[in-house]
Amino acid sequence: MLLHRKMLYAALVCAVSATAALTGCKEQGAAGTAAAAREMPPTEVKVVTAKAQPIEIETVLTGRTNAYYVAEVRPQVNGILKKRLFTEGQEVKAGDQLYQIDPAEYEAALKSAEASLAQARATLVQAQADAKRSKALLKVNAVSKQADDAAQAALKTAQASVKAGEAAVVSAKINLDYTKVRSPISGRIARSEFTEGALLSAYQTAALTNVQQLDPIYVDVTQTAEALLRYKREIEQGTLKVNPDGSAPVKLTFADGTTYAQEGKLTFTDVQVDETTGSVRLRAVFPNPNQDLLPGMYVRAKLTEGTRPDGILLHMQSVMRDTRGNAYVYIVTPDNKVEQRMVSVSQTIGTYWLVDSGVKAGERVMYEGFQRTKPGATVNAKEFDPKTLPEPKPIF
Repeated sequence: MLLHRKMLYAALVCAVSATAALTGCKEQGAAGTAAAAREMPPTEVKVVTAKAQPIEIETVLTGRTNAYYVAEVRPQVNGILKKRLFTEGQEVKAGDQLYQIDPAEYEAALKSAEASLAQARATLVQAQADAKRSKALLKVNAVSKQADDAAQAALKTAQASVKAGEAAVVSAKINLDYTKVRSPISGRIARSEFTEGALLSAYQTAALTNVQQLDPIYVDVTQTAEALLRYKREIEQGTLKVNPDGSAPVKLTFADGTTYAQEGKLTFTDVQVDETTGSVRLRAVFPNPNQDLLPGMYVRAKLTEGTRPDGILLHMQSVMRDTRGNAYVYIVTPDNKVEQRMVSVSQTIGTYWLVDSGVKAGERVMYEGFQRTKPGATVNAKEFDPKTLPEPKPIF
């Protein structure tokens, strides 16, 4: 019995000792884990320091070319088309004869008018002599006052007839000259819509042909009304600088990707917004000495609208979007804390976003390490080497 109690006591002592030892081990392990956690370094991330710099604001728009001047050639008198005097597609000068309408009828009309004028002038000479003689006889009471009045009236009628005859001659000459259909402007002439023998009518609806001046040439593009309002506000606020004359240079790219050698200038902004598209038409004028640009060609126009003197660019990799599509970035504060910042970006320039608000020059924007950290965390920020980034050139 005594032996059994001694054995039970010994077992209890061993159990208590083992429990104490196990508890001590757990406490020592927890303490070691906490110490290890305190000794872990902050997560390393890459940042890019935002810099303010002059940035050219450029916009790429699609459009089509249009002739500088277009003149539709129509006959101004009736008649039969006798001859076409130009080669289709050639260059013509203002005043060059393009067509000849049968002039026989108008030559006859001119001769008739000239004959009538000659008769009127002869009548005028006789009337002048009669009026002069009548006035002299009236002074000596050789004729009555009534007879003299009739002589003076006949003189006035003869003078009016001469003026009418002169006008008829001028009109006949004009109509005869109109049988020679001339080019109203200089430019390239299109194909002829009528051939010899066609019956033409004065001021008919169908044009004989048309002439287009292609040097210089217009390029018409469209821009949203909202964008124009934004540019206007930025110019008024001084954040967007333009040329002293308010113009903006324009460059062209063809549909195959090649660049047009000549630089143009924005000259016109429409005064009305298209109700269906909400856009405004812009017009640029380009030199076209070699006539590489033809009316109706599809082109892309790059408009340099001005310069933002203190613009900030952020690489696209640094800008993220939330579920609502709002842009934000991670800013590393001076005490190395991560801060989420909402930003406003307006347009892309190459692989960069142009920042309107949300980031100031000198602030550090996270470029790499988003997955290893979160807002409020402490990080070890390392400046990213900007030489490894692509140059901020516009995509065009």
